[in-house]
Amino acid sequence: MESAQATLRFLRMSPRKVRLVADMVRGQHVDTALAQLWHNKKAASRPVRKLIESAAANAVNNHNLERSALIIQTITVDDGPTMKRFMPRAHGRATMLRKRSSHLRVVVAEDPKRVTKKEAAPADKPEKKATKKAPASKAAPKKPAAKKKSTTKKTSAASKTKKQD
Repeated sequence: MESAQATLRFLRMSPRKVRLVADMVRGQHVDTALAQLWHNKKAASRPVRKLIESAAANAVNNHNLERSALIIQTITVDDGPTMKRFMPRAHGRATMLRKRSSHLRVVVAEDPKRVTKKEAAPADKPEKKATKKAPASKAAPKKPAAKKKSTTKKTSAASKTKKQD
């Protein structure tokens, strides 16, 4: 069974919150999972949805799999790096805030029950041959730009002495 994957790293959401959304769609067909994520109001549903769409696109474009036959084989949510920040509290104390991040990985595969047999390409159609383009000729050298005239006023020494009086 052929499969395709997509990864999302350093998502600035807690893995615990993202796992709630990932558990909802694990093992489902791609189209069903995307419809479910589209109508879910959790913040983690948007990046998970985009990741599943990316994995499905990888399967269709890179592995020539049918989108309608794809299922979510595995979806994992792992801990990413944690940023540590401090928040001031009463009596001069400070408490640590942990800003967690996540790494996600989705693997989609073809469901053997839903696969339809693809017809082979007709043999009477010739394949397109790659053609090489002729190298571009060198363009004529550009002329230097004309100098702009200065718009500042020039004052003479005589007018300067009049202003001082």
